[in-house]
Amino acid sequence: MINEDHHEGITMSDISILVVEDETIVAMGIKKMLEKNGYSISSIATSGEEAITKADLLYPDLILMDIMLKGEMDGIDAAGTIREKFDIPFIYLTAHADENMLERAKATQPYGYISKPFKEKDLRANIEIALHRHENEIRLK
Repeated sequence: MINEDHHEGITMSDISILVVEDETIVAMGIKKMLEKNGYSISSIATSGEEAITKADLLYPDLILMDIMLKGEMDGIDAAGTIREKFDIPFIYLTAHADENMLERAKATQPYGYISKPFKEKDLRANIEIALHRHENEIRLK
């Protein structure tokens, strides 16, 4: 008898995501959206420094990183450090996209860049593509 519930590989609920967003209401909305789509939220960080600490402690599968964060470190600086130290894929979420910021963001090699406000299906598609790309990169190493 074939178990139709069995799937090869990982399921969405096995995917843990760290949400880095300094606006609590926005962070909770993203969390709710992700959980509705079957993802697991490992935590929410509100600053770049906290994002680095939680990336180290929790080692999520993916990070959704707001670029504009309160504190000493913005999302681009935090993402660059996380990529260098932990090689965790990340997707930028931002309402601010000037040329200088876009160039800085590109230099950190993000797995996606989504402008706020965004559609749920666009977020999910970016997550799936980022995870697939990272998995392929690991296989090639």
